[in-house]
Amino acid sequence: MAAGERLIEFPHNFLWGAATSSYQIEGSPLADGAGPSIWHRFSHTPDRVHDGETGDVACDHYRRYADDVALMRRLGINAYRFSISWSRVMPRGRGATNPAGVDFYDRLVDALLANGIEPLVTLYHWDLPAALDDLGGWLNPEVAQWFAEYAAVMFRKLDDRVKLWTTLNEPWVSTDAGYLHGVHAPGHRSPFEAPIASHRLLLAHAEAVRTYRAEGRHRIGLVVNLEPKYAASDDAEDLAATVRADAYMNRQYLDPVFLGRYPEELAEVFGEAWPRWPADDLVLIRQPIDFIGVNYYTRSVTRFDPRAWPLRVAPVPQKRATHTETGWEVWAPGLTRVLTWVKERYGNPPVYVTENGAAFFDPPSLDGDRVADPLRVDYLRKHLAAVHAAIAGGVDVRGYFVWSLLDNFEWSAGYSKRFGIVHVDFETQTRTPKDSAGFYADVIASNGRVLSDKPS
Repeated sequence: MAAGERLIEFPHNFLWGAATSSYQIEGSPLADGAGPSIWHRFSHTPDRVHDGETGDVACDHYRRYADDVALMRRLGINAYRFSISWSRVMPRGRGATNPAGVDFYDRLVDALLANGIEPLVTLYHWDLPAALDDLGGWLNPEVAQWFAEYAAVMFRKLDDRVKLWTTLNEPWVSTDAGYLHGVHAPGHRSPFEAPIASHRLLLAHAEAVRTYRAEGRHRIGLVVNLEPKYAASDDAEDLAATVRADAYMNRQYLDPVFLGRYPEELAEVFGEAWPRWPADDLVLIRQPIDFIGVNYYTRSVTRFDPRAWPLRVAPVPQKRATHTETGWEVWAPGLTRVLTWVKERYGNPPVYVTENGAAFFDPPSLDGDRVADPLRVDYLRKHLAAVHAAIAGGVDVRGYFVWSLLDNFEWSAGYSKRFGIVHVDFETQTRTPKDSAGFYADVIASNGRVLSDKPS
């Protein structure tokens, strides 16, 4: 190491993890008494998903979970973030439980612990039971209680072994993509529904936290996706547009949880569609939580655009930057920025980077047992260094979870985008660790010290 360069090393007991979600990897969505979810219904609706692809098989994790756990162990991964399929556990979303569905997660947790891997369980990653959607889904005033009932089932079953829980994954995506723009399940497009769904999600989060305080013994938090907003210019309209974009994406869910209020800019964004929420709701939503999960992928450079509904904000493409297959700019400094922002705005709560990764084209290997993905290796190197920079700046970051362990069903993009550090042949279900998996294994084995080396 050259003089003046600082050794990178992560804190003792740092969690080095990988993340997945139920509908994206499990397959067998109706097996053994499970009920359909809104994503099962959405993916089976024509013209909703790329090439009509579904999660019917996905990565077949429901049957191959033991092999996937063994693979994580070989890579040195010591934590695994996964989500539970609500409709696998409760086919109708409420009432009777499905013993076979509960037992699947029971076996998965046991397998993880037997291999020295800490489970981090997400209760909801976008796959609402279809039976509840038939009753209004996240627009129904009773949905928060339904969610708390489901959460209690899982707490009673797994909390003796699971020490880290999260309620919701990226509620912003659930509402923006699912209720405002209609590109995700349940496929609605209404400025009047979106704020109602957002509020119901936060109430559900709060009721689950309150239930956990009665039922659980460990720690529970919330996972949000954060994306720093940079104004395209110093023009007053561009600056105001950037503030609106920040309020809508970054503060809409954290301000109520930590500060007991919504950002005032949301009333401007939604206009007459923005309801007046009861004060008691906001008191409930401000349930103390134990940590925040931050999902980070990119930044956004923004400008005012009066035609862009409903924010009047449009992104400005950065032509000289590297972009992923999803069109997202690779911008590692943004991860340091959002982690530091959480510290400064919300009092430095414990944080886990619960998702971070990239979809790149993975060329076929010449020898059949190697997948070279240098862009993903470079992405991980830069973003892990950005996490360390945040820690050096005093942010209480306690773990990092790469997205994703496996190539999987990427929502409306189907199987056209690969985020995994492990390649999946979807015809044979063969798993092949990519070069990024080997790099991540080296990072874990050295507790980050390998990041101090100059890339060759």
